[in-house]
Amino acid sequence: MTGRSGGARRRAPGRRRAWRGAWVLVGVLGLSDTPATAQEVTLSVAISMKDAVEEIGRGFAASRPGVTLRHNVGASGDLQKQIEAGAPVDVFVSAGPRQMDELERRGLVVAASRRTFARNVLVVVKPRDSGVDVTKSADLAGPRVTRIVIGNPRTVPAGQYAEESLRALGLWDRLRDKLVFAENVRQALDYVARGEVDAGFVYATDAAIRGAQVREAFRPGEETYQMVVYPAAVVQGSRQATLAQAFVDRLGSPEGQAVLRRYGFQPPPPGDASTASPGPTMSP
Repeated sequence: MTGRSGGARRRAPGRRRAWRGAWVLVGVLGLSDTPATAQEVTLSVAISMKDAVEEIGRGFAASRPGVTLRHNVGASGDLQKQIEAGAPVDVFVSAGPRQMDELERRGLVVAASRRTFARNVLVVVKPRDSGVDVTKSADLAGPRVTRIVIGNPRTVPAGQYAEESLRALGLWDRLRDKLVFAENVRQALDYVARGEVDAGFVYATDAAIRGAQVREAFRPGEETYQMVVYPAAVVQGSRQATLAQAFVDRLGSPEGQAVLRRYGFQPPPPGDASTASPGPTMSP
């Protein structure tokens, strides 16, 4: 997918294009050089869920002396690629079902362990001191809005939802030349916070943690994109499968849900706490 006519993708402001396929694997694959301890669990976590999962993890580890949790965070698509490449991961926490579905189809996660444990919603934010009047999706096409950041839809669920919403509203083609693609949703948030773009698509929970630098402009209609749900599952071949399953269960427990609520996440859809519904299908 390109963000400009002529096939050239618009790069994020002030950033060199990162080469994927190598650096994203370093943090996790490097673990294979040293055998995991008897009670070490590696979690690959969508970056929008980072803070909540780390807090849940502290409570989980505190109740299990000797257990150590290692967190690997990033865009869900990049984490998926790491697992496909054989990274020694025990639990995958995704910001969308698409990545989990693909791993499940390849037999790389334990299907019976999978559960959906939280929901989120998409919001459009702008810099706190912005004077640009943006109150609805159509305003993004106005001349005063020149740069809009979304997560790269190839790997970032928030970007996939943003693309789906803009397509549903007939705005995708009109906004292509304004789009800046971020490597994950927190990077998109950073660009808005620094005033490097006029607006950006992030999750409501992300916007809440930067209230001093960004403000919510509007919320795209939830009917314009698939419901944002978070599935988690044990990775096939986990060396700590029992502990990994216990951590997945902890996410849906009363203790885990209480933490998630504090961070602004919504509970999973009724009747959808074990298997996620199919996610949006995006164009390449």
